[in-house]
Amino acid sequence: MPRSSPVGTCPIQISLSVIGGKWKPIILWFLKDEPVRFSGIQKKIPGITQMMLAKQLRELVADGMIERTVYPEVPPRVDYAITDDGRSALPVLVALNEWGNEYQKRKYGNWSQKCADTFRDDPEE
Repeated sequence: MPRSSPVGTCPIQISLSVIGGKWKPIILWFLKDEPVRFSGIQKKIPGITQMMLAKQLRELVADGMIERTVYPEVPPRVDYAITDDGRSALPVLVALNEWGNEYQKRKYGNWSQKCADTFRDDPEE
């Protein structure tokens, strides 16, 4: 169910209400290439609880950034996939990654880290 309206009137407030926070950008990042099941997302993001992941996914679905597909199987299978609106936020996430690297370099010296290096693109490793 979509939210009734974005939070705030400033475009920055609206953007942050949709993709801001500790987990939403990372969730979007891991859905950029292919649909992923709930457990797959949880394995890729150390530290996120099952309850918090479910909440963040519900909000991203409500905002139209991702879609949830339930397959009529036993046991039920649920996939999450990025939508066109969600994909439109990816350049912002890439820019945040670049800005974060530059900030770290200025504050703490040599640094080059990517989201994929911090979180798990391959959860088996």
